[in-house]
Amino acid sequence: MTAKIIEGRLRLFLLGLAGFLCVGTAVELWLAEHTKELIQLLPFILCGLGSAVIIAVLLHPRRGTIWALRIVMGLVTLGSLFGIFEHIEGNFNFALEIQPNVAMSDALWEAVRGAAPLLAPGILALAALIAIAGTYYHPALGKRRGD
Repeated sequence: MTAKIIEGRLRLFLLGLAGFLCVGTAVELWLAEHTKELIQLLPFILCGLGSAVIIAVLLHPRRGTIWALRIVMGLVTLGSLFGIFEHIEGNFNFALEIQPNVAMSDALWEAVRGAAPLLAPGILALAALIAIAGTYYHPALGKRRGD
């Protein structure tokens, strides 16, 4: 088996894994009824966009689709970080609502370990990084420097 075949299979695995994470995250969010507020629809949009560009790269691996994937996955990562912030803020506000006179350090501790899982939105950033890794030195990007 040549290095080119192995590289292609690894690339397919990474892009497939990232696609699975996007679709799986959307399903999990839907099952968790993550649709009560308008802002909670953002991860569904990000999952849809992420899935679409992954499919585009798998079907049409060209310079344009690869760069579109990288740009969209950058947005997905930003959305993921925003989700982490939203979860922390929600947990923090809830802690203050339950105990208005709580010490700031205790409120921050509750924000980290509260009901809204802190790292759950991070799965989208992981999917984005995996997808971007799947395009590293992609042959469709042209000749590599030093080759």
